[in-house]
Amino acid sequence: MSRILFVLTSHDRKGPADAADAAPSGFYLSEVSHPHKVLSEAGYAVDFISPRGGKTQVDGLDLNDPVNAAFWNTPALRAATENTLMPLQVDPDAYVAIFYAGGHATMWDFPDSAELAAIAARIYERGGVVAAVCHGPAGLVNLKLSDGRYLVDGKDVAAFTNQEERAVGLHDVVPFLLADVLRERGARHVPAPDFQAHVVVSDRLVTGQNPASAAGVAGAMLPLLASAV
Repeated sequence: MSRILFVLTSHDRKGPADAADAAPSGFYLSEVSHPHKVLSEAGYAVDFISPRGGKTQVDGLDLNDPVNAAFWNTPALRAATENTLMPLQVDPDAYVAIFYAGGHATMWDFPDSAELAAIAARIYERGGVVAAVCHGPAGLVNLKLSDGRYLVDGKDVAAFTNQEERAVGLHDVVPFLLADVLRERGARHVPAPDFQAHVVVSDRLVTGQNPASAAGVAGAMLPLLASAV
């Protein structure tokens, strides 16, 4: 069975680690549960990894969403998010794709995880798929390929927009504006109206703008995975 690596944040708040008064955060549940459903039903196995490994925290715990509830109430899946792999435990050659789930907390730990970036670069350069949704593209901002170029350079991408960041009142809280830094890395950021589902495919990079885009990212991965490594 082909395997896909889901990346969850190890960070637990909307602010730096020493910001005791910061609002709690973590991986955004629907950005994991909805893609997981699409990909697992298509026959892919999913493993979970985080920058530090071990236990992660959840955000967006909306159990009125039946897909969220089914995921969260499945003991093996919930346990997998609480016992994530460390990067050093992972052989990138065992995976056909890597998917960065969002949540505001990703903005503080995804960009500087060189180990995760190396895993993603290896998967991509072997012919696999790199995907991310909402704030998950924070994992792409420092991701370089073996030729030294940023993965996003010259590619179309979607990510949480500056306008959406202002709408949720976190424009001045996040350490950088994701869309701006992706542009600085050479990406063409392609926005859609606030909080509307929006997925962009550029070569074997699949990105989504916000939580509403999560299932669509997984759906857009499927035809690429059919011809991946």
